[in-house]
Formats: sequence, structure tokens, C-alpha cells
Amino acid sequence: MDKILIRGNGQLNGTIPISGAKNAALPLMIASMLTSDPVTLENMPRLADVEALQSILSNHGVDYRVKGKRPGDTSMTGRRIEFQASEIVDTTAPYDLVRKMRASFWVIGPLLARCGVARVSLPGGCAIGTRPIDLFIESLEALGVEIDIEAGYVNAKAPKGGLQGGHYTFPKVSVGATHVMLMAASLANGTTVIENAAREPECVDVANCLNAMGAKISGHGTSTITIEGVTSLHGATHEVLPDRIETGTFAACVAMAGGDVLLKNAQGALLQNALDVLELTGTGVDQVNDGIRIHRTSGDIQPIDFSTDPFPGFPTDLQAQYMALVTRAKGVSHVTETIFENRFMHVQELARLGANIAIDGQTATVTGVERLSGAQVMATDLRASMSLIIAGLVADGETEVSRVYHLDRGFELLEDKLSAVGADIERVTGG
Repeated sequence: MDKILIRGNGQLNGTIPISGAKNAALPLMIASMLTSDPVTLENMPRLADVEALQSILSNHGVDYRVKGKRPGDTSMTGRRIEFQASEIVDTTAPYDLVRKMRASFWVIGPLLARCGVARVSLPGGCAIGTRPIDLFIESLEALGVEIDIEAGYVNAKAPKGGLQGGHYTFPKVSVGATHVMLMAASLANGTTVIENAAREPECVDVANCLNAMGAKISGHGTSTITIEGVTSLHGATHEVLPDRIETGTFAACVAMAGGDVLLKNAQGALLQNALDVLELTGTGVDQVNDGIRIHRTSGDIQPIDFSTDPFPGFPTDLQAQYMALVTRAKGVSHVTETIFENRFMHVQELARLGANIAIDGQTATVTGVERLSGAQVMATDLRASMSLIIAGLVADGETEVSRVYHLDRGFELLEDKLSAVGADIERVTGG
């Protein structure tokens, strides 16, 4: 099994290209099922989750092929992948596939819209909370869908004549359920209005792609979205937006180790709250023409207090990385997690490196320490795993991170990108 070895090695300097967003790429791939025409997605990241979802979609009859490079493309430039669901050959998403990735549950939307029926296994994914499917079921029922759950499967059936436009107010913001409603309602009869919808940039990206395919969606990016159903969608070419979580993660790396790094192609508007919090640590953040420049060449890391919230608040997917950063702050920081109830699993692993963190309910109190020490640690989930890499950048000696398949799910060419700016990091295969 692969491991990542990282040794504290001074400041980071240079350029890190930001990849296409995983959290947009996955629903965009699923949205390709809504038409029989080819859908080409550009700036697609090379991630284990993308490869896994390709296999899952193949089960439903979606063909895909990697298209040729464009002028100026490099080994770190996102790929161009064409998806085509000429015919949906299977409306069942089996347990052995869906359990590997929670996002694969979202195929229920296109399957209902295009075929009128779907049988989808209850989902799996990272163990960071229960993340129930109630909101998916209730919102689809607002479109006239009949649903029952039996033997671990959600059996769903659209009304005769197809999905019907409806009105639904989410009792709690849900990115995944918003994605599903955008897809399903695009081919419904009549107009659908969803309120308290997710405002995340990835939802906006999906809506923009659907509109390019012929959908009539308005209000995306606000809490009220209106979808006027159309009879069919057509093919389109769409570029995946840059990954705001990768941006915030590498920004935290530079803030921790010190240095001066350009995060090329990053867009500050996608994570402004997190960048504002980062500046409070004493880190410089400059938005420039070709990305975001992060720099901290002197001075101590200052303590911060922050709480996760749905967009435009602080992203839960950056909570662990910023917590790792303030383990070396000159003072006490407080981190409150409001999205997932089980997202402090990284704390015990950071403690193995010498971090001083106390948990009380949803809040972690982080008392900064003078030094961290390398140790053997274990990745616990996709985003939290990066907290161990960030801590390892400044830990004395060697930090060995195991179970790095978590990292491969969401961070493209991680060792290459960090090595290119001066980190002493390598992957060891086997052992």
C-alpha cells in the first residue's frame, strides 16, 4: 500500500497550478446522462474519484473517451473528456458500485428524468457523518416521484407522462440534493422552484453547464433557483471551474511553511471567506491576473477563530487544513464545525505529531505549539488527510502518512505540485 513521506524542509516558493474542481467534475459527469449527445468536459482533474465514477457511469451505458491535448497543455493541465449516454442500458445502480462513492447516488436524478424509473443503492462515501438522503427523497417527491426503500435500495418512479414541475424548500442546505434537483427538474414538465438551495460555486457550475445543454435555469448562485423544464437537452462543451478546496489547501501549505507561491488559475471569489480568515493568520493574499499569490516570509502564525458554514461561509472541506495551520500559531484558536458531526477524526492524528487540541462538542480548541515532530500517521478521510501533509511540512524529522488512497480521491498530482515549490515529499509504493 502506498505511503507518503514528508520532511520539514523550509519555505515554499514558485507556482502551483490549480486543477479543475472535483466537487463540480463529478456532478457534471452525471449530468451528461441527461442527453444522448456527447458532452465534453474540459479541465477535468486526474483523480481516483473521477476514474471510479467513470466506471459507475459505464454501468448505465455512458461511454467516455479522453480527447487530444490543446495547444499549451502540459502534464498538469486538466484533461478533456467526452461523455456520451446514447442509450441508458441499466436503471439500477448496484450496491457494490454506489458504496464506493456517495456522489454516485446522484444518478437517481438523470435516471428519473430520462427513463422515468431508478433503483439506486443507499450511498457510501467518507465516514464523516450520517449525511441522510431524506432531502433527496423529499425534493424528488415534490416532482411527483413515488419512492420506497427496500432491502437497501431506493426504488423511484416518475409519474405517468414524466416528472412534474413543483415547489420545494430545503429545510437544510444540501449541495448534493440541489445538484439532483437541477438535473431532474431540467427535463420536468412545467416550472420548478427550489428555495434555500445550495449557493456553492460547484452548483452554479452545474447549472451553467445544463444551460449550455439547453436547460432553462435561473437564480443559480442565490438561495432561490427556478428551472423551466424542457423536452430535451443537447450536447455541449464546458470547462470545469478551478478547485477552491485545492486552492485553500495549498494556500494553507504556504502559510504553514512560509514562502511565496502563485496559485495559478485560482479564483478568489470562490473562497473569499477562507482567504479572509487566512489573512488573519498574518499571511499575505494578493489576487493577481493569473491567480492568487500567497506569501508569508516572516513573522509568526497568528491564532484565529472560525466556524464552517454553507457558501459563502467558510468551507467545511477546509476545516482540517486550517486547523493544522494553527497548531503552530502563537496563541489559542477555536474551530467550530457546523456541517458534519464527525469531522474531527484528524485530531488524534495531528496529536501524534505533537499538536495540542481539545474537543468540546462541535468546537476544537487549538493551543499553538513551538514545534511538531514527525511520526507515523494515518489518513482518515479525503480532506482531513491534507491536514497531516500540512503539519508534516514543518515537523521535525520524517512524517509517514499511510492510507493515502484518501488523498488520491481529491488531490491531483499532490507530490509533484508540492515538490515543484520546494517541499521534501515523496510517494513510496508498497510495503
